[in-house]
Amino acid sequence: METYVALLRAVNVSGTKRVTAADLRDFITALGFRDGRALLHSGNLIFRAPAQAPATIEQRLEREAAARLGLQTDIFVRTAGDLEALVARNPFTGEAANDPAHLVVAFLRDAPGAAAERALQAKIAGREAVRCDGRHAYVTYPDGIGESKLTNAVIEKALGTRGTARNWNTVGKLLAAARSS
Repeated sequence: METYVALLRAVNVSGTKRVTAADLRDFITALGFRDGRALLHSGNLIFRAPAQAPATIEQRLEREAAARLGLQTDIFVRTAGDLEALVARNPFTGEAANDPAHLVVAFLRDAPGAAAERALQAKIAGREAVRCDGRHAYVTYPDGIGESKLTNAVIEKALGTRGTARNWNTVGKLLAAARSS
C-alpha cells in the first residue's frame, strides 16, 4: 500500500467550491481508498491505496468529484515519497525556516521546460523569487502574497500548465500526516 496526498484546486477559498472535510472523507472512502482523511479544510486529502500512477488517481478523483460531489476542479496527487523529495529539494531553506507562511509550493500538472521558467522569471515585478523543479514551483513572497502581482494565474500562464499552491506550513503538515499514515 502506498500513501497519497490529493490537493484539490480552489476548494473552500473565498466561499467558492464549498465542500466539508466530512464529505471529502466520505468521498475518498466510497471510492475504496483506505484511511482517508481531510487536512486543514482547504481541499487536502491523505489516503492509502495499492501502488499506481498518481496521474491515474488524479483522473479518477476528478471524474468522481464531478459525478458524486458536483465539484469541477483540478486535483493534484503526490505520493508520500514525492512530498519527502519536494521538501528535501527546497531551494529556499532560509525562507522555510524564517518565513514559512510566505514560501509557497505550486503543485503543477506538468513539468515546465527551461523556456517556461525563464518566461515566469520575466514576469516577476517585485522581490519574489521562483525556482522550478519538475512538477513543482517554489515561490517566495517576502512582501506578502496578497499584494503580489505574481498570482497563480500569472504563474500558470507563464509555465503553460495548471497548478494549485500550498504554503510551506501546509506542506509540512501534509508531510507529517503522510508519514503517520
